[in-house]
Amino acid sequence: METHNIPTRRELFTGFFGIGIVGFGGVLPLVHHMLVLRKGWLTDAEFTELLGLGQILPGPNVVNLSVAVGGRFHGASGALLAFSGLLLAPFCIAMLLVSLYQQYRGLPALQQVLAGLAPAATGLIFGMGLRLAAKLERSSWCIALAVVTFVAIGLLHWPLLPLLLVMVPLAVTLAWHLQQKEPT
Repeated sequence: METHNIPTRRELFTGFFGIGIVGFGGVLPLVHHMLVLRKGWLTDAEFTELLGLGQILPGPNVVNLSVAVGGRFHGASGALLAFSGLLLAPFCIAMLLVSLYQQYRGLPALQQVLAGLAPAATGLIFGMGLRLAAKLERSSWCIALAVVTFVAIGLLHWPLLPLLLVMVPLAVTLAWHLQQKEPT
């Protein structure tokens, strides 16, 4: 475990609160920037591992990531603080925006703003995906699994849960089997 800095409980809450306040929807790049690049709480490899865990658990992956990071450093109280920090501001802001949207949803200017947000969000997600892909092990089986998963989800639109139920055990089994073959 190569963690460089250990956050206090207050730093966990305020760090995730800051992410929650500035990021709607596409917060994964912001979380990576805070945890790895700015605060140094995790290495890239640790971030990728915890994100992978967050993606296979039910619920939003960034919420799961916040719980895993908080729990890693301060147990259940850290998990609750990171989770609360991440969701408190968005909850309050979303409640306000929902009531404003209900009142002004027919305005053409609002429709244009909403249409412009989709490409920006797509770009954020794509950029984060490329950054994470750069950290993958450069073996043929890793690349093959990533490509198969991308094609199945992105191009063929297969349902996520059945695909995960196949791909996760397959990836874990391959990694374990190949690691057993390596000389120690």
